[in-house]
Amino acid sequence: MAFSDALKDRHFALIGLMGAGKTSVGRLLAPRLGLPFHDSDETVAHAAGLSIAELFARQGEPAFRALERSALARLLSGERSVIATGGGAVTESETRDALRSQAFTIWLDASPATLASRLADSDERPLLAGGDAEAVLERLAEQRRPFYAAADLRVGTDDLAAEEVAELIIATLR
Repeated sequence: MAFSDALKDRHFALIGLMGAGKTSVGRLLAPRLGLPFHDSDETVAHAAGLSIAELFARQGEPAFRALERSALARLLSGERSVIATGGGAVTESETRDALRSQAFTIWLDASPATLASRLADSDERPLLAGGDAEAVLERLAEQRRPFYAAADLRVGTDDLAAEEVAELIIATLR
C-alpha cells in the first residue's frame, strides 16, 4: 500500500483499553500494510520471562510500566511496523511523547460494557482481577480518555469484528 509522505516513515500504533481489539486488529492490519507486527505486552512478557499477570503480581504495575516504556522505545526506534500497545501505555508521558513523534496512533474505542463482555473469560488481565470488570473499565476509560482522544484516528469497535476494523482503517488510510 502506498502511503502519503506524512505516513511513509511512521509506525502505526494501536491504542485503547484492554479488549478493544488492538492485538487482533494489529495482526490483520500489519500484513495488509506490508509491515511487521509487534505486541508490546508480548514484548514485555518475553523480556521479563513472566506473563503480564505474573509480572503485575510479583513486581507491581510500576515495574510493568517501566518495562513497557522501554519495550515501546525499542519498538519505535526499530523498523517501521504496526504496534499494539498496552491499554495503559498512554498514561506515561514519555511513551505518549514517543508515540506522538514516531507513530500514527489509532484509538480503538469500545464501551466498557462491550469490553467487559469480551474479557469475561480472561484471567490474564491483572487490572480486572477480583473486581467488577465493567466498573473498572469505566474508571479506566474516564482516566485515559483524554490521552486516547489525542490519537490521529479514532475507530469505534463495539459492533465490529477485528476484520471489519482492519478494513475500516485501511479504507481511511487510502
